[in-house]
Amino acid sequence: MSAAATLIPGQVPLAAWRAVHAGADIVLDPACRTAVAAGARTVDAILARHEPVYGINTGFGKLASVRIGDADLATLQRNLVLSHAAGVGAPLPAPVVRLVMALKLASLAQGASGVRWQTIELLQAALDRGLVPVIPGQGSAGASGDLAPLAHMTAALMGVGAFMVDGASVPAEMALARAWLTPLALAPKEGLALLNGTQVSTAMALAGLFQAEGVMQAALVTGALSTDAARGSDGPFDPRIQHLRRHRGQIDVAAALRALMAGSDIRASHRTGDERLQDPYCLRCQPQVMGACLDLLRQAAATLAAEANGVSDNPLVFAESGEVISGGNFHAQPVAFAADMIAMALCEIGSLAERRIAMLVDPTLSGLPAFLTPKPGLNSGFMIPQVTAAALVSENKQRAFPASVDSIPTSANQEDHVSMAAHGARRLAAMADNATSIIGIELLAAAQGCDFHAPLRSSAPLERVRTVLRAVVPHLDDDRHMAPDIEQARALVIAGRLAEAVGDSVLPLVAESTP
Repeated sequence: MSAAATLIPGQVPLAAWRAVHAGADIVLDPACRTAVAAGARTVDAILARHEPVYGINTGFGKLASVRIGDADLATLQRNLVLSHAAGVGAPLPAPVVRLVMALKLASLAQGASGVRWQTIELLQAALDRGLVPVIPGQGSAGASGDLAPLAHMTAALMGVGAFMVDGASVPAEMALARAWLTPLALAPKEGLALLNGTQVSTAMALAGLFQAEGVMQAALVTGALSTDAARGSDGPFDPRIQHLRRHRGQIDVAAALRALMAGSDIRASHRTGDERLQDPYCLRCQPQVMGACLDLLRQAAATLAAEANGVSDNPLVFAESGEVISGGNFHAQPVAFAADMIAMALCEIGSLAERRIAMLVDPTLSGLPAFLTPKPGLNSGFMIPQVTAAALVSENKQRAFPASVDSIPTSANQEDHVSMAAHGARRLAAMADNATSIIGIELLAAAQGCDFHAPLRSSAPLERVRTVLRAVVPHLDDDRHMAPDIEQARALVIAGRLAEAVGDSVLPLVAESTP
């Protein structure tokens, strides 16, 4: 378990959300209690005046004009949650669900949702005691937020459905009892506040962003190693070229590539007498392509940082004036756009890496033995790992089509334009996993290519990367079972071992530590 992440509602840095996703304990700033109490009092005052206010004493969505009597207000909220818990599909991963709960906690704690402090305490207690609601992954169109998945979260707190506890599914009522927690009895407005909002889409998009950060940094390392393996030029990484283009991502990527390759004996041996006038784009245009991906990821990070700190349910309570105002903060279009940006970046990072693998196995382009094997013909070497990488790139191309341009009317046309943010964010985990495999294959191929230049060595950072790899995967002399080698390389990428080996300081950050 990581160190605790402190949530100051409305001011949570991306680093804290990253820590929550990684398993950190969560501490909610107690100073927020005053605002929460004021919001709850505002709801009580409206009930005392018997005014019809949407979400408090009316029906929902298309049924907003139906007035609900005081005696049925608790039933109204319970019915809302149970009827909306209509998700299907495989459950969301536990780290994502914990992030959902933390995002909802920070949203409700801003006092604009009208919930009671004891409701926030129950959500916090469930997190503290390792109760992870079972939330089906499908069913949200990003319309009034993530209604179905958030309803499953809320239903579990009410004792309906199930929690994952220590990896096992436990009926919700039993799990709460074992944790000495009383099932949530909803007060007016609370059911709507809990199941309305973008927290599920945002959590999945943040998880995708965090994975994409690791893929991006690993791809810069393997890209530099491939450039050395192919005896490519570092001239295209000259800072003067980048500054004339003026894109921050391009400038940062080129600086990282220069640092990664500085002092390479392989590179130095080809500065004179054996200099190709131009390298293929997969080498030469790394600053331009990877820099553009970095800029996309940074923009997505900024959007998600804002969304994670916002309040996205409806209606919203303004205690200062005593008003409850209905709006559309639940519409997840910003999250959908951010998810699409992450998807495009993941697709392009993997696509460029696959082109470098293809270049390395082609003796005409790389000058290396065919398929990176000392005995081509008898051995196939890296022939099929490149095919695997190509297949994964094609999968990611199919998944990269923008979800945000799709819309389908729901709720009897009351919700006539939806964002598809949940769909766009949910695909990111699979895309990042594919990209991780591609980068793992490139790591193997690039290291193998550099082996053929012995006794010349690469730069100090890249030699450390080769040492890390060779500790678990030996040089390929004759054909062997390749899948275990790929899995070992994937594991290094996932664990961040490549970035660790070269020193994190030389690699550009996707996002700042504060929103």
